[in-house]
Amino acid sequence: MNEVDTSLSALRRDAGPDLPVAREVASLVRSIGGRAWLVGGCVRDALLGRPCHDLDLEVYGVPADRLESALAARWPLDRVGASFGVVKLRHRDIDIALPRRENRLGAGHRDFAVSSDPGLPPAEAAARRDFTVNAVMADPLTLEILDPWNGVGDLRAGVLRHVSDHFAEDPLRVLRAMQFLARMPFLSPAPDLVAVCATMTQDALPRERLAGEWEKLLLQGVEPSRGLAFLRACGWLRFYPELEALVDVPQDPVFHPEGDVWTHTLLALDAAARMRDAASRSREDGLALSLAALCHDLGKPAATARGEDGRLHAYDHENLGVAPARAFVARLWNQEWIADLVAKLVEAHMRPIPLVLDGAGDRAYRRLAVQVGRLDLLADLAECDLRATTPPGGDPDAHPSLSIVRAFRERCAALAVDRAPPAPIVLGRDLIARGLEPGPSFGPILAACYDAQLAGEIRDPATGAAFLEALLARQGR
Repeated sequence: MNEVDTSLSALRRDAGPDLPVAREVASLVRSIGGRAWLVGGCVRDALLGRPCHDLDLEVYGVPADRLESALAARWPLDRVGASFGVVKLRHRDIDIALPRRENRLGAGHRDFAVSSDPGLPPAEAAARRDFTVNAVMADPLTLEILDPWNGVGDLRAGVLRHVSDHFAEDPLRVLRAMQFLARMPFLSPAPDLVAVCATMTQDALPRERLAGEWEKLLLQGVEPSRGLAFLRACGWLRFYPELEALVDVPQDPVFHPEGDVWTHTLLALDAAARMRDAASRSREDGLALSLAALCHDLGKPAATARGEDGRLHAYDHENLGVAPARAFVARLWNQEWIADLVAKLVEAHMRPIPLVLDGAGDRAYRRLAVQVGRLDLLADLAECDLRATTPPGGDPDAHPSLSIVRAFRERCAALAVDRAPPAPIVLGRDLIARGLEPGPSFGPILAACYDAQLAGEIRDPATGAAFLEALLARQGR
């Protein structure tokens, strides 16, 4: 059973600068004959003893025009959601809404006729929410709890349950359940939630809304594997064939005691979440690492076969995985940079350990930096891969190859190629300074100089000038 703080001490502590303002709004609403309730995630977080941010107030008993007029007399407002009965206090994380009635007009995510109704009973308004744990309401002035759908009980029991049949009207909620289970691993999906999600489809959902939920899974998930396990349970892996193909693909138990490729991928993704948080990665780096961990073995379904030695092998899976990785990323993100970086990481994810074991020279590390761009993320991916090969109950920190990845990481940092390839020392302006006319001949000359730089022959402008002079002399220029 989870500890649930029904005294709402997190609200009593005035955690965050916006709670006192929310109370001022509630007092104003009371003065004009209405009542304001905190709803949604802020109440759920307070019940869990967590700080409350992004406050949502739902106002009952006051018409929209009267409410907006009273609010505008005291605070500047942003009316970006006014057509849906929602206004925001400017410069505050406070949304203020009237309870809404919605009528479905079509299959799309936005195909609803929405009208505000300040006289709607709170239990009926809460029936439109997604999960019972998000349908608990709290009066910010009295801290009275209103729980028409037993969200507190489900929170105590660790159950994620949908509120009502209205849940099925918005298929995006399946992915919301996915990322919710990843962010709150103490919750498990109720069987009836799995069942209703299995009847839904994402066909009418826009790509940007899908990507938004996937980003919450990948960037905020404590155990992203739990979200993906939910997708498998409710049949939604069918919309992501590259991931579905990983299920039940066998691996050699000597090297992969954890199980099949699907199991290995989930473990690698959870390892990426731990590394993401430990390193306080930027959004872009965290997304790239998590996606690379998710996609790193997408080539194994095509590559896995039993060799003449009788053992399972997945030769060349890193190269075979590039195309499905690009396809998966492009289906969700219309951003070429992320597809490119993930594809490069997938293609190179087997390179760090052999590079160290073979005693490769500096040139090999610099060339790999040119190929991949981010060797720090490549080292992280290699580490996630290793941590995902631990037998059940084993110590992921004890993998013998982790020290090899650390050596790779240290070498990259020492060569200053961990976050970017070397910047060219010899540039086009140096050729112009020597009297050459800009044109197609510049390309091969600059390429030869850069190759010499990667090999260590060019180390600074002086050695660059000497190399260029000798090169031009050999060419009779």
